[in-house]
Amino acid sequence: MLFNSFGFLVFFPIVITLYFIIPYRARWIFLLGASYYFYMCWNPKYIVLIIISTIIDYFAGMMMGRTKEKKKRKKYLLLSLVSNLGLLFTFKYFNFFNESIGQIFRYFHLVYGIPDFKLLLPVGISFYTFQTLSYSIDVYKGKIKPEKHLGIFALYVSFFPQLVAGPIERSDKLLPQFYEKYRFDYDRFANGLVQMGWGFFKKVVIADRVAILVNQVYNNVTEYTGIQLIVATVFFTFQIYCDFSGYSDIAIGLARILGFDLMKNFNRPYGATSIPDFWRRWHISLSTWFKDYLYIPLGGSKTSKPRWYFNLSLTFLISGLWHGANWTFILWGCIHGFYQMVSISTRNIRSTFVRGIKLDQFPILHRLLNIIITFLLVCFAWIFFRANNLKDAIYIVTHLFEGVLEIQSIQTLSAYVSILGLEKIEFFIAVGAIALMEIVQFVGRDREIYDLLNNSPIFLRWAAYYIVVFAILLFGVYGSEVDIQFIYFQF
Repeated sequence: MLFNSFGFLVFFPIVITLYFIIPYRARWIFLLGASYYFYMCWNPKYIVLIIISTIIDYFAGMMMGRTKEKKKRKKYLLLSLVSNLGLLFTFKYFNFFNESIGQIFRYFHLVYGIPDFKLLLPVGISFYTFQTLSYSIDVYKGKIKPEKHLGIFALYVSFFPQLVAGPIERSDKLLPQFYEKYRFDYDRFANGLVQMGWGFFKKVVIADRVAILVNQVYNNVTEYTGIQLIVATVFFTFQIYCDFSGYSDIAIGLARILGFDLMKNFNRPYGATSIPDFWRRWHISLSTWFKDYLYIPLGGSKTSKPRWYFNLSLTFLISGLWHGANWTFILWGCIHGFYQMVSISTRNIRSTFVRGIKLDQFPILHRLLNIIITFLLVCFAWIFFRANNLKDAIYIVTHLFEGVLEIQSIQTLSAYVSILGLEKIEFFIAVGAIALMEIVQFVGRDREIYDLLNNSPIFLRWAAYYIVVFAILLFGVYGSEVDIQFIYFQF
């Protein structure tokens, strides 16, 4: 089920109403049933994978909790790791690696007859797999005690607001919340609705509108060049942010209404002043997962510089692979790993240069330049993330600035942009909505949207409510579920 679908408009009020009406002791049963129903609206048979993962990790956690012998605990940890990663590999990565190996064999004129699996990629499998893995690892390390209540643990794995696209929650934060007795709270309800509304605005007004232009260009890259590729790339930069952060806002707001607190997943990433800063702000639940469960166990930065670089490279390579079974995602991850290494190795040189030209005496200008440079680097990397294949990505990179200097008037620029799939008025609506979002985020800084509005005069607060609601109703883009699904559902 999509948040931006008619089915959800029916599902949402029914679940909220019944949740606060039924007795507290039965709420976990109701939420678990609602979560399974939410997922099965996509494809009922794939709920079996979630149930299998739940049972295996529950069993592994309980067995690790019954012994202090490290060897036995490791055996049950391996059961969890192999089972979950095995399911993930089978459904998400087998065909990719099988095809890649087949290409190598064919290059050397060797026979390779292993067929691909005819399997549909389960929605959200990467998210709930990583969530259950973090639980098993934390139990193994003794950071948490195993959850004894199978039903509560199943709810932790499948909690519907964040089931298919995060945030990826840690067990020590989310599991205890299922034991709390929540009563209906008007302030939480209002704040949750505000955050959900802001998420819907980013998704249906911005992301789904700019997607029309982005898809037109990126699905036919050889028909475009220069400024057209640049516009499509910048639009995708905002599309993926508004699409994914919009989902996170809806999920966090929905959970807040129910009484649960989910972690913040985005913190104005395009206001980052460096690539490391960007990754502290972008998809926070995933970046901290990789930091805690891969990067630091590898040694992190507390090692020699060559090993440090290796740790960074491997972490970002796997991060790219996590996003999708395609060489474009792997290359995207490697690019960000390269960015990180360059940032580290040039830190002293850049500081000396800034002092040398006295740019440090103009902190606002210095910060602005850092933001612009970081944004451009991120935009460039997004080319590989969005491109359908490496061939398309290479074409875009090699034709990105072709003919740009020949554009000498607004009329010429308008003519280039007008053939990209959006009517002129639609284009300006998209640009205006992006500008409005950026202004709101700049004014709000690190505050949540509801905190910003709650501290505003009542007339301004209600004006903002009406603007967002009417913008969603009048300017939202609606279509088939294939057209309006969230980008990160495929991961």
